[in-house]
Amino acid sequence: MMIDRRDILKGAGAALLLAGARPALALGGADRFADVDPEMVDDLRLIQDMVVSAANLDAFRHRPATRHAHPAPQPPIATAKLPVVMVPGLPGQPAVRTVQFDGAPGRKGRGAVVWMHGGGYVAGAAGIPTDLRVAAQRNGWLVVSVDYRLAPETTYAGSLADTYAALRWVHANAASLGVDPSRIAVGGASAGGGHASMLALAARDRGEVKLAYQVLIYPMLDDRTGSTRPARAGTGAFIWTADANRFGWTSLLGVPAGSARVPAGIVPARRRDLSGLPPAFIGVGTLDLFLDEDLAYAGALRAAGVPVDLAVVPAAFHAFDGIAPMARASQAFTQRWIADLERALA
Repeated sequence: MMIDRRDILKGAGAALLLAGARPALALGGADRFADVDPEMVDDLRLIQDMVVSAANLDAFRHRPATRHAHPAPQPPIATAKLPVVMVPGLPGQPAVRTVQFDGAPGRKGRGAVVWMHGGGYVAGAAGIPTDLRVAAQRNGWLVVSVDYRLAPETTYAGSLADTYAALRWVHANAASLGVDPSRIAVGGASAGGGHASMLALAARDRGEVKLAYQVLIYPMLDDRTGSTRPARAGTGAFIWTADANRFGWTSLLGVPAGSARVPAGIVPARRRDLSGLPPAFIGVGTLDLFLDEDLAYAGALRAAGVPVDLAVVPAAFHAFDGIAPMARASQAFTQRWIADLERALA
């Protein structure tokens, strides 16, 4: 299902496709699922559509857990309760709640991953994906998931302060945690990928922590998508729409998404200098609202001399790997970014 890893992005508009899946087509016709990977359709049909807005934010935050027509087997490690660890906030900021998974307590010189959850910047809570837990146990990593403050109650300054405080805590306490400070990665999915990108940029700009890698899974990178920049036809019909995107970004930024009032230096896609950032994995489906912005960011990173492994999954919608985990494309996608992370932290 995968292309060869040696096929690296060569330009801002290039797309690397996973072989063996259907190409994306324009959505339409009687069956709105006609262009979705057939192995993902049953799971997608179980999802109740909810476009988040100010009017239904509380309901969105408390919506039922995703059901699966074809659930993935859950190893015991996936159901183990994760310890809560409070870490000091930045000066003038509150302490930050994290949940952590220690793959090998007492081991020295191991890697660490600071992970950010998704939720459109307005929802979600700290957690660690099953496959990341399994990889952490296999490799002995420490994984720290950040329960950053949510928008609109807290804008970007607060959430970035939280994620940076967690990263700085791992780096400052590397010796006692058994972590090699040169083997720290950041990552996340959707809004978590956006936060991971912002954190990588902040780490580069502040010069305190040199990251080894960044995992950006269908990351939310550009406030202009769906506002001042129309989304590509055929994208954004499932899970995360242009309307939801405008609300999420406006909530995070505290000003209208896509406007000239957006603060400089916050939105990753608006940053002009991407040099000096850590190597990256970027993955996205062809039906995802974020397709074009993720391709553009991958191209901009590559143009700045940053190694990028770009995975574009045909006929896959936003959050496909979590909603349809047993689809072959989902499993290949997850195996790919885990393998990238293992190489980066080896």
